[in-house]
Amino acid sequence: MNILVAAAVGYLAGSIPFGLLLTRAAGLGDVRRIGSGNIGATNVLRTGNKGLAVATLLLDALKGLLPVMLAARWYPGIEGWVALGAVLGHCFPVWLGFKGGKGAATTAGVCFGLAWPVGMAYAVVWVGVAALGRMSSLASLSAVVTAPLAAWVIERADLLPFLVLIALLVIWLHRANIDRLKNGTEPRIGGGKT
Repeated sequence: MNILVAAAVGYLAGSIPFGLLLTRAAGLGDVRRIGSGNIGATNVLRTGNKGLAVATLLLDALKGLLPVMLAARWYPGIEGWVALGAVLGHCFPVWLGFKGGKGAATTAGVCFGLAWPVGMAYAVVWVGVAALGRMSSLASLSAVVTAPLAAWVIERADLLPFLVLIALLVIWLHRANIDRLKNGTEPRIGGGKT
């Protein structure tokens, strides 16, 4: 029962569609009607509003970080389920017909919540790859693969099942991006409105 409650709490926190809420509040309409159609920070950036994109990134990370940290403090041992629930909530929010984002920022948040060295590894790889390649998808894919490796290095085997499941989910959601990366047609960060 605790596992179900933990996953449900994580899911509800993760399902808050900050990208959609912020762009609507700013009078920019429905972010799902532009670019990739996602509610994440990368697509919010395509509105041309960098401030909203940064706010979306931070809030999407926080909705993963905070429930995991609270679970670790009050109910140690179930934080992995909260983390998985939060990423699932962001990717498949019930409020939006189960069509959300691709989970990169929320995964960053849960990684920091589960173990700060894992979060740091995720963030460093994401920033490094994004700076070099200027492709959000490539940065996200690289970072999400790094997270379980980092957990293994710091000997947190208890986190591996959750981080591997999250990585597989994020990779699956990026399958169209992977095809574009192979074809050399993946858009770069800051490519402007579409």
